[in-house]
Amino acid sequence: MSSVVSPASATTDEVVAELQKRSSFMFVSHVKPDGDTLGAGLALGLAMKSLGKRVGYFNQDPVPRNLRFLPEAETVGRHVPADLPADTLWVFGDMSDWTRAGEYLPQIARENMLNIDHHLGNSRFAGLNYILEKEASTGTCVLHILRALGVKLTPDIATCILTTIMTDTGAFMHTNTTIEVLRTSAEMMEAGADKALITEEIFANKRFAATKLVGMALSSARLDEDGRYCWSVVDEAMLAACGADGEDTEEIVNHLRAVEGVEAAALFKDYEGAVRISLRSSGRVNVQAAAATLGGGGHFMASGLTFDGDLAGAIASVHAALKAQGL
Repeated sequence: MSSVVSPASATTDEVVAELQKRSSFMFVSHVKPDGDTLGAGLALGLAMKSLGKRVGYFNQDPVPRNLRFLPEAETVGRHVPADLPADTLWVFGDMSDWTRAGEYLPQIARENMLNIDHHLGNSRFAGLNYILEKEASTGTCVLHILRALGVKLTPDIATCILTTIMTDTGAFMHTNTTIEVLRTSAEMMEAGADKALITEEIFANKRFAATKLVGMALSSARLDEDGRYCWSVVDEAMLAACGADGEDTEEIVNHLRAVEGVEAAALFKDYEGAVRISLRSSGRVNVQAAAATLGGGGHFMASGLTFDGDLAGAIASVHAALKAQGL
C-alpha cells in the first residue's frame, strides 16, 4: 500500500455505486479510536448490514471504556476473518493516511480501499476517496452517503452519527458547531439517538483515577509566551500514582486550552515507549499546520501527533512549530 494523492474527492453517487456493487465490507478505525472514527464506521456498517451485506470491523486497539455503549462496539477488534472475499471493500474512516490504522492492518489492494474523512491534508490514499473538509465530523460525511443510499435512520445508526458530531464539536462547544450541525443533531435525536447516554458516557462519566490525573497534570502545567501558551506533561509515573491509563488523559488538554488568555495548548503524553502530543487552539493559531510539520495532522483548532524523539525534543519542537504559526 502507498499513499497516492488524487486531486479530487469522489462524488456521493460514486461512493454509493461502489457500496452497492460490493458484498463484503471491513470498516477500519484509527489507533486509539475516538467517537468519530468508531461512530462513523459503525453507522455505515449497520446501514450496509440492513442491505444484506457482510460486515466486519477492524481496530488494532480495544474500544475505549467510554465508547463501549455504541451499537455493535463489542464486535470491533483486531481479528480478520480467514474467509473474507478477495474483493472485500475496506472502509477507512477519520484518518488522513492508512498508516493511522496501525501495524496490524493486513495488506490491502488500493482498489479495495474507500477513504472517508473530513480532515485537512488527507493523503487520498485509497482507490476511492470521499473527503468533505467542511463537514464537522466523518460521521456527517457518512450521513450524506446514507441519505443517498436511502437507508432508514434507525435509533442505533442515529446514535452513532450523533456521537461523531458531539465528539468532534466538543459537545457543541467548538466553532465547527454550525446551524447545520445543530439541525443535523436534532434530526438524529428525532430518529432516536440517545443524546443523554452519549453525554453521560463520553463527557460526564469520568473515573476517579482520571480526575486525580487531571489535577496532577494541571498542578504542573506551565504558561509561556506571556500566557498565550499553556502546556503540561503526563508520564508513566503520574499514571501509576493515580492508578490511571492512557484513556484517562483525553480531556486534559481542553483544561489547558480553557485557561484565560491561552491561544494554544499542548499535552505531552510520555508513556508506552512513545511521546504523543495533543494540541488545541483558541482560534488564532493553526495547530493542524503546526502538527503537520512534525508528521501529525487534524483540524485547525484540534490536532495531534506522535513525536519521533524524546520528551525534551518534543517540547522544543512543538513550541517552535507553534511559534512558526504565529503563537
